[in-house]
Amino acid sequence: QVQLVESGGGLVQAGGSLRLSCAASGRTFNNYAMGWFRQAPGKEREFVATIMWSGGSTYSEESVKDRFTISRDNAKNTVYLQMNSLKPDDTAVYYCAAAPPGREDSSYRNMGPYYHWGQGTQVTVAS
Repeated sequence: QVQLVESGGGLVQAGGSLRLSCAASGRTFNNYAMGWFRQAPGKEREFVATIMWSGGSTYSEESVKDRFTISRDNAKNTVYLQMNSLKPDDTAVYYCAAAPPGREDSSYRNMGPYYHWGQGTQVTVAS
């Protein structure tokens, strides 16, 4: 059974940092694109960042690209999201997701390609 389990969320002051982790199990995800999405209260789930299977290509949403860094360790089947200079607007539940290969890189900004999702981890940024 495929599982994605996020961890690392919590409460942080504005300007602080958190590192989210997503541990994958049930199969190897070395050739999958791995993404982070977030959903704030009353809002739709939105794209945050994604990393291709090789780890060489990453894409981030405009408002986070200078503050968040996505990375992966294929040996550990784990993907990370380092979040710096956090703002209250970053408050949301953050979800990890995995997508099989075969699409244009740009498509991984959308939720459609992602077959597997974690349960999410809450990030709250206090002002």
